[in-house]
Amino acid sequence: MTLQRRDFLLALAVAAAATTPAFGQAEAPTVAPANAGKESAASIPDFSGMWVHGSIPGFEPLLSGPTSLINRSRRSIAQLLRDLAVDWLGPGEPPSEDGVSNLLELVGDYTNPILQPWAAEVVKKFGEMSLAGVGFPSPRNQCWPGGVPFVFTSGAIQILQQRNKIAILYNYDHQVRHVRLNQSHPAQVTPTWYGDSVAHYEGDTLVIDTVGIKVGPFATVDWYGTPHTEALHIVERYRLIDYDAAKEGWQRDAKENWRAQPTPSYRGKYLQLQFTVEDEGAFTTPWSATMTYGRGLGGWAEAVCAENIQWYSGKDAAVPQADKPDF
Repeated sequence: MTLQRRDFLLALAVAAAATTPAFGQAEAPTVAPANAGKESAASIPDFSGMWVHGSIPGFEPLLSGPTSLINRSRRSIAQLLRDLAVDWLGPGEPPSEDGVSNLLELVGDYTNPILQPWAAEVVKKFGEMSLAGVGFPSPRNQCWPGGVPFVFTSGAIQILQQRNKIAILYNYDHQVRHVRLNQSHPAQVTPTWYGDSVAHYEGDTLVIDTVGIKVGPFATVDWYGTPHTEALHIVERYRLIDYDAAKEGWQRDAKENWRAQPTPSYRGKYLQLQFTVEDEGAFTTPWSATMTYGRGLGGWAEAVCAENIQWYSGKDAAVPQADKPDF
């Protein structure tokens, strides 16, 4: 089984447990002072519970302005199903036109003007490898921590809200982020896989600011191998939206990503993540995209990369190893 196909099937299994997310209008996130947003418990929105983003390979590009990369390789849903030997679970026949991201060829658009020249060359090289049928390494297929914003593409999440901190659990490889509330970044941040994250509430919105993200051997911000440097800075804005507010982004997502089948009868809340990425070492300008999550219907499925490290023919994934145990 190829790297891309196995990634697809793992993600599809996670997405199948969810209501299909709908999507909302994006706005450019801003950062407020660390002491902003101190509100009463009654006014704090409740983001707790399981949420699922049922679209892959990931981000929801904006219609205009600096935004995330799209896939230069396209396939119709019908063709993808045939290529992947996967059954169509939706009503009627699968769409045979309007190509979406080809999950078997991850060819990031290296002409996107957000990319510094060196970063564009990296994306182009990985795209050429993918076109040649060679899976290129990423945190996802090498069993490494994903970092931010790559970890946003992990499918299901759980948000655990407490008085002075928030934890976010990501389904793929059981990754965890810890976010401190109403605090500032330290003067000197030691780089870590998920960086130093601080947050505050702005009315109905949770704003998370992250710096100090470590650059590892497979550092990338998306499935196309787009690199970053230690200057990476991410601002996330989470808010609850209703079905009507979600439809615009739903349409944007459908133009780019494979997505789980819609559940039009669902009229509960959706969780929208709007995020902005800054990194003067890799990008020419800040850029933004969205992710929108629906409520999960199933259990918390396991998706453990290291349980099968045979990603390439005759080659194991470069699973992280310690020189000595932590216990």
